[in-house]
Amino acid sequence: MADHVDRVVAQWGTERPDLDVSPMEVFGRLKRLYRLVDAALNRTFAEHGLDAASFDVLATLRRSGPPYRLTPTGLMRSAMVTSGAITQRLDRLEARGLVTRARSDQDGRSREVALTPEGRDLIDRALPDHLATEYRMLAGLDEAQRTALVEAMRTLLADLGDSPE
Repeated sequence: MADHVDRVVAQWGTERPDLDVSPMEVFGRLKRLYRLVDAALNRTFAEHGLDAASFDVLATLRRSGPPYRLTPTGLMRSAMVTSGAITQRLDRLEARGLVTRARSDQDGRSREVALTPEGRDLIDRALPDHLATEYRMLAGLDEAQRTALVEAMRTLLADLGDSPE
């Protein structure tokens, strides 16, 4: 079952037989998968009036557990975004009443971001649809293939320097 990437690799094999272009088989497919996955997830987020960035912030706060509060720095680390990006996200979410920002109870100099009841309700409605979308996209893989894919990606991420923190 040949795909677009197979054609690209074959063309390079003809034009530059002196080069091993096999990495393109992985990264070309990753790039194409990303576009398809991103589009499907964005459709699901949009059904709930969200974008990927807003979903990420709400989900990060929700999975942090009660009282669903994090400092902007903690949120930034967990959501893997820059401080400028997190500020813009929080401004939009706060304007919609989905999060609040207030002084920290532990340190009056710092601020905390908290999920509002409306924000919690929204993420609790959006999350099952998000998971259903992900399950649909993985339906073509059996459990062994999914496990192998997860392990291969985990290894590659670690080899490339990605760390849990």
